[in-house]
Amino acid sequence: MTTSSKELIALQFPFFEDRYTQNLEKLVSLVQKAPADSVVLAPELCLTNFSFDRMEQAADFGREALPTLLDLSREKILSLTMTEKIGNHYYNSAKIFHNGKEVHSQPKVKLFTLGNEERYFTPGTPEKVQIVEIEGIRYAILICFEIRFIQLWQRIQGADIILIPALWGRLRKAHLEAITGAMAIINQAYVLLSDSANDDMAASSGIVTPFGDAYRDDRSEYISHIADLREVKKMRRYMDIGLT
Repeated sequence: MTTSSKELIALQFPFFEDRYTQNLEKLVSLVQKAPADSVVLAPELCLTNFSFDRMEQAADFGREALPTLLDLSREKILSLTMTEKIGNHYYNSAKIFHNGKEVHSQPKVKLFTLGNEERYFTPGTPEKVQIVEIEGIRYAILICFEIRFIQLWQRIQGADIILIPALWGRLRKAHLEAITGAMAIINQAYVLLSDSANDDMAASSGIVTPFGDAYRDDRSEYISHIADLREVKKMRRYMDIGLT
């Protein structure tokens, strides 16, 4: 790692299928608050929500918003998911933008069947779930429902910061908090979770440390915590489980 600390920011706001422009404006206003060299995570599909009846429009809006997203990432890291059309298929793709460039793209592999996602999105391949190193820090992404699958946990072992963009329902709020807490402890890593604040969603956004300390605030749109990345090294050195 080239730095010992990094400000992690979880965004948590409502967004709607019929308000694409307003969703983007809200995202812009929150990301602009983030200081240089921070890591900002926005909820899953925060630009358009699922928009199953408007997939073409959702993908078009993502392309239109791309220059704005790239500009927002100057001097910081911004991550979110967006509807993306490749060929004749639609994907729920996680993106990492950094210094005005797209540095990683990862389609959602495990689609939530209870929400009929498989009827509209094409799943990605597990091989795309991988660790991405940026300026000496190792990042990984699991998208919402994917955190339930141990085979995907195994693909991100060794990441320093795990990003989880989510649209996770309120009825399973306890599951979300338990799984993300366990993920931080088992992976001896920071977990950054950003969930929707829509009325039927769990919220629970925040940051969990490698020691399992959780910083969450369901009432806040902008949750920030300074990650001391020496904690990752400390945990892996003194409790060696093979992640070094």
